[in-house]
Amino acid sequence: MNWEPMSLCGWGRTTYARVSACTPPGRTGVGEAIAAADDHGLIVYAGGRSYGDVALNNGGRTLLSAALKRIYSFDPGSGELVCGPGVTFNDLLHRFLPDGYMAPVNPGTGYVSVGGAVANDVHGKNHDHAGSFGDHVLWMDLVLPDGKPVRVSPDEHPDLFAATIGGIGLTGVIVAVCFRMQKVPSNAVVLREERVPDLDAFLSRLEEVRSGRTYTVGWIDTLARGSRLGRGILESADPAHESLPSATSRRARVPVDFPGFVLNSWTVRAFNQLYYRRVPRGGRERRVQFERFLYPLDALLDWNRIYGKRGFFQFQCVLPEGTGAAGLPRLLEEISRSRASSFLTTLKTLGGSGRGYLSFPMRGYTLALDFPNKPGIEVLLGRLVRITLEYGGRTYLAKDAWLSAGAFQQMYPGLKKFVRVLEEIDPEVRMNSDLARRLQIRLPH
Repeated sequence: MNWEPMSLCGWGRTTYARVSACTPPGRTGVGEAIAAADDHGLIVYAGGRSYGDVALNNGGRTLLSAALKRIYSFDPGSGELVCGPGVTFNDLLHRFLPDGYMAPVNPGTGYVSVGGAVANDVHGKNHDHAGSFGDHVLWMDLVLPDGKPVRVSPDEHPDLFAATIGGIGLTGVIVAVCFRMQKVPSNAVVLREERVPDLDAFLSRLEEVRSGRTYTVGWIDTLARGSRLGRGILESADPAHESLPSATSRRARVPVDFPGFVLNSWTVRAFNQLYYRRVPRGGRERRVQFERFLYPLDALLDWNRIYGKRGFFQFQCVLPEGTGAAGLPRLLEEISRSRASSFLTTLKTLGGSGRGYLSFPMRGYTLALDFPNKPGIEVLLGRLVRITLEYGGRTYLAKDAWLSAGAFQQMYPGLKKFVRVLEEIDPEVRMNSDLARRLQIRLPH
């Protein structure tokens, strides 16, 4: 096994790690890689789309899962697919959509790997109807921290299964995942876009469409204040019955890091005005290919460079349904008052809890915001965390780079069960990461 020094970072480019990395030639090399873990342990790094330090292990070992990218089997009758953890959602879409199948849940980018989708229990725009990715996993093959292979499912080793779904890579290395693909009638959706004047109207419209439409997501203008607080664009969609002509994806690339002054309250305010008014007052309906609808930012490669060399933080929280109507205005007012400019802000409904001990979703509302890494941003993030806790919510570990251990322990009631599993299968802490150390996951709680 060849280990090479390498520098890795999270997608937000605020967290970096200098690691010793290897790419095992296949499943057989995974046990050897785990055995080589030193005091800093080992973590898997796949697509690099986690925003913070969940897949970073500064000073330790990192397993690159690019070689574990095989599709082992697919049954068109049942839709059951077995694949390696390095397979991406782009791979699945391009290979199976022409035959009328797609992943049942899709994250916001096609560059996420299946292994990463399990480890972070990712959700998509259809959570009300489909849940998160872990809800569709039938079984997984793991190589445990002691090097032993094991198959886990809701019936076989159920505690280990629940610890691995959303388990941020700490239960071992996933080498195969079996889940059921979804049958779809075409390669497109019928997309409805409408302007929404304020947050109260937004929450009302979300409640109206969440049960009837397959996909829902909202864009929020975080710089709007007063009577326009929470205004934005609501998108809702269903699979189209007829396909659109296939077209080669044209993707631009951000070639350089933008200067830090480009994204400020003035430029973001101008963008928000144009984006809001691009949709007619009466709304519009059109057909859009699945790829463009599910992964809109993938049309611009390396878009994280827009935020400059200092990078950006994403804050994503979920508030319970019973407190969201009161908590969301508090969050948006705090952001507006701080004059922080979030270039990309989304609001979605979530339908229920995940199967994992550390799964992020709960029934309620999830708000995601991107903030340039500028002086004072940590103060704002701290205030947003306190508001989230006040209203019984939690933040998403896949996007996190700054949460404190104390706040984390309050947010995730399944933490004690998760830690008990880790203590049983990994007493020597062979699996570890910068996020696990920051959140003090392996310390007594």
